[in-house]
Amino acid sequence: MVIPWEGPFFPTDESRRAAAESLTRILVVDDEPSLTRSVAALLQSKDRLIEDCGSVAETLARLNTRSYDLLIIDYRLPDASGLAVMDWLLSHERRESTIMISGEESMDAAVGALRRSADDFLLKPYSPEQLRRAVTNTLLKRQVERNNRIIHQRLQSSEQMHRYMVENSLDLIYTLDAEGRFNYLNQRVESLLGHPRNDLIGKHFSEIVHPEDVDRARFFFAERRTGPRAASNVELRLSRNPYGPEGSDGDGPVSIVLNAMGIYRRADSRAPAHFVGTYGAARNLPALRRRDDDAPAPHIGFHDPLTQLPNRELFDDRLNLAITQAKRRKGLIAVMLINIDRFRQINETHGRGDGDTLLRAIALRLKQCLRRGDTLTRHRGDEFIALLPDIGSEPDARAIAEKIQQAFQTPFAVGEHPFTASLSLGIAIHPQDGNSAEDLIQHASVAMHQVKGNGGGFSFFSPEMHASYRTRASLEKELRQAVARHELELHYQPLVSLSRDRISGMEALVRWRHPTHGLVAPSRFIHSAEEAGIIHEISRWVLETGCAQMAAWRRQFPELSLTANLSPRDFEHPDLADTVSRVLARHGLPPASLELEVSESLLCSDVQHVAPCLKDLRDLGVGISLDDFGTGYSSLASLQRYGVSRLKIDRSFVKDIQAQASQPVIGAIAGVARGLGIRLAAEGVERGEQRTALEGLGCDEMQGFLFSRPLDAAAAGQLLEGFRPSRLAINA
Repeated sequence: MVIPWEGPFFPTDESRRAAAESLTRILVVDDEPSLTRSVAALLQSKDRLIEDCGSVAETLARLNTRSYDLLIIDYRLPDASGLAVMDWLLSHERRESTIMISGEESMDAAVGALRRSADDFLLKPYSPEQLRRAVTNTLLKRQVERNNRIIHQRLQSSEQMHRYMVENSLDLIYTLDAEGRFNYLNQRVESLLGHPRNDLIGKHFSEIVHPEDVDRARFFFAERRTGPRAASNVELRLSRNPYGPEGSDGDGPVSIVLNAMGIYRRADSRAPAHFVGTYGAARNLPALRRRDDDAPAPHIGFHDPLTQLPNRELFDDRLNLAITQAKRRKGLIAVMLINIDRFRQINETHGRGDGDTLLRAIALRLKQCLRRGDTLTRHRGDEFIALLPDIGSEPDARAIAEKIQQAFQTPFAVGEHPFTASLSLGIAIHPQDGNSAEDLIQHASVAMHQVKGNGGGFSFFSPEMHASYRTRASLEKELRQAVARHELELHYQPLVSLSRDRISGMEALVRWRHPTHGLVAPSRFIHSAEEAGIIHEISRWVLETGCAQMAAWRRQFPELSLTANLSPRDFEHPDLADTVSRVLARHGLPPASLELEVSESLLCSDVQHVAPCLKDLRDLGVGISLDDFGTGYSSLASLQRYGVSRLKIDRSFVKDIQAQASQPVIGAIAGVARGLGIRLAAEGVERGEQRTALEGLGCDEMQGFLFSRPLDAAAAGQLLEGFRPSRLAINA
């Protein structure tokens, strides 16, 4: 049988050797030998080949004979500017990545390099860590772009292969329209159920669902949800065609495990998505049960269909038995609750198929770390529980926890990308931490959440954890109710423009009006909201409430804008731009009237996830404001790459402003903003001398207690009526 594929299934010996011999080639262009040697020593590693040269002419001669992954170019060279090398690269359509290094005080070098698509720009003197970070980020970006090109090429060349795989899959694969009628079925339906697939096209899905399961199928077979809430590993029964041809898989109803998700489309990038149907894949359960021809199949009712681990019912039976035996023998048992950090990003970024593959690989690696008599179960989507009966002492459980942590240092392959799964692991010991299965699992969960809040690792339960856990659990519960009970409220702090002598914008700041604790500042609950996974709901409320208020204000002040803060966790949701678009449309606001404020550290985080979200927001037309600028490690290139529209000078720099003193850091930030055409603002302005110094450095927009504290909506509306910055005493 010939499979329609344009290349070999497995790499040839030649391709293996080429992959093994491939190195990252870096060329350092600088006329000072001591600097090139120090850069080479700093960046050297076993997978890098670093060369150097000292002039533009020599660099172009090298480039005419070979290619490089990265060029690190000094701005001042003996025979020309380093920009000449970048011009040559552009004119010859080369793909080398570039980092420009300069000792020039003016911003001309930075602006010139970035306009020529430099990946980064470093100003001398720079620290070794800055150079390492710039090189690492640039090479990572290059690898991502290369992978995207490879994926695009493979997608173009493998359409026939994909069609072949779908048509010949052991799974029943289908799509439904919005009314639940089949518009596609692969040929598996004929061997599995005996229905000619052409006869089912246009028919309702209930035609093949067992009558007793039709009600359940209405919510799962014709799934409307996407993401983590979509149907996953749902058991249903399908009916065979009683008049179908002989030779199908058997008689009677067919038990399946179903995964399904809704399909949504939009007319354009700004239009709301609308439901157009369902995509689903169903696997015959007997195929999951067969290990070999002789071994009996495990009962599907006691095993997780995805990982084949014992399910919770079987696990609880074994745990209760272990507790009974431990009491009789006066022995110890341990219960471990294992949470996979950041697993949700895999499903959202790579899809549920890769997520399920990763879960199976994680389950296998965990089992390999346990002893023969231990039991592992999947507790929920990204959590596992391990039972360790007959441990001799607490150090025995510690040794297994350390073995698990060590084993997970090795990355997993997710598609074509490595994924290092970090774990948060909590341990409870019987009898000291509980005499029942419920107590042991609960206390292991308490320990797990404690260690998760501290950045990961593992920890044993201690009674002291209960108080902090109860406090955190109570806070999370109250937070979940705060929106429904209308306990959240927005205060607004004005952003004033000195040149226009008026308030140019309002920053929305969330507060929690707690029924017993009064007004709670965000610093006391935002972190808990992020840990609990409800920050996205709070951010949506802030956007909805702030935009509704802004729509009312703009009827009188049409140029007024709103600034709302986003948490880094908001960028884990792929529908962020759609949420913003729908809120703006609901309140009739133009996108330019909204500015979303993010922290500088966000630009140094996961590029693959943050960059697409920021691009979608900028394409929508909203502004991106970078908070606390100057305190992190974001590069000049990232300001343009992410479409940052405003820099906010951090209050720590503003606080240190002294009369008649030079302000080199603020001056440099102002120069960056001018050179890149980015608006500049300062926060934390409290004294007249700070305002004067900032104005002299070219900062026109400011906010702080000098102008106004955050106010509720009514008081902020009154302030808008007649506030003029020019009326404030300059020495206030």
